[in-house]
Amino acid sequence: MFDNVRFKKVMFKKFLLIGLLGFPLVVSAQTSEEKGLQIAKDGKAYDAGFIDFTANMLMTLKNKKGDTSSRKIRIRTLEVVGDGDKSMSIFDQPADVKGTAMLTYSHGLEPDDQWLYLPAIKRVKRISSRNKSGPFMGSEFAFEDLGSQEIEKYSYKLLREEACGDMQCYVLERVPAYKYSGYKRQHVWVDKEAYRLIKADFYDRKNELLKTLSSADYQQFLGHYWRPGKMEMMNHQNGKSTTLLWTDYAFKTGLSNNDFKSQTLKRAR
Repeated sequence: MFDNVRFKKVMFKKFLLIGLLGFPLVVSAQTSEEKGLQIAKDGKAYDAGFIDFTANMLMTLKNKKGDTSSRKIRIRTLEVVGDGDKSMSIFDQPADVKGTAMLTYSHGLEPDDQWLYLPAIKRVKRISSRNKSGPFMGSEFAFEDLGSQEIEKYSYKLLREEACGDMQCYVLERVPAYKYSGYKRQHVWVDKEAYRLIKADFYDRKNELLKTLSSADYQQFLGHYWRPGKMEMMNHQNGKSTTLLWTDYAFKTGLSNNDFKSQTLKRAR
């Protein structure tokens, strides 16, 4: 009788211990969608706090025959807490586009607000939310590629983890939540150390591979923030490409909301 009671007590403790140890494993298990979303959130948090930055950019367009043309652009970006970032692109060269300026207010689920100043007609044009999939200034970058990549813009799924060069990367699938997007889905390679975007494949609405973005020559600023020195967008369907070379990054320069108003596009310097 005594042995039977003791046996039951011992077995109860064992089952209780197994249950306690096993419970966290059940509740901590994440789906591939939850893992993908968490990685996106971690990447956003990692880059938070840069306040603002400016940079110079050389944009080179290459057609299918290999002919090239270049444009010099100045970039300004302002971090916005609780919403998407604000950015301005100002064209300095060549002469036929000098003074052209674009202002972007990025958002989450709401369409980005974008304005384009064209000096030839001396007018500021608001870009329709239905036209964000169109090419920006003849490049292989669409208007929707140029806003900050807010988490709410997509649903996420972790596809796998794999080597990308000498780094280890997460491979995520992003599906645009914005109904007027020109993309059906995107596959993005993000390095596991600092959440740098290494590569992105863009699939069109027919679910065919349209473009590939490659980012390289990253530099670290203020001991934390990483920015690419080179970005190349290759269009697989028309054989054209656009390369962006970034230089002269400067952070925490004192920019404010007053520097990012549509009324200032005409006199942007």
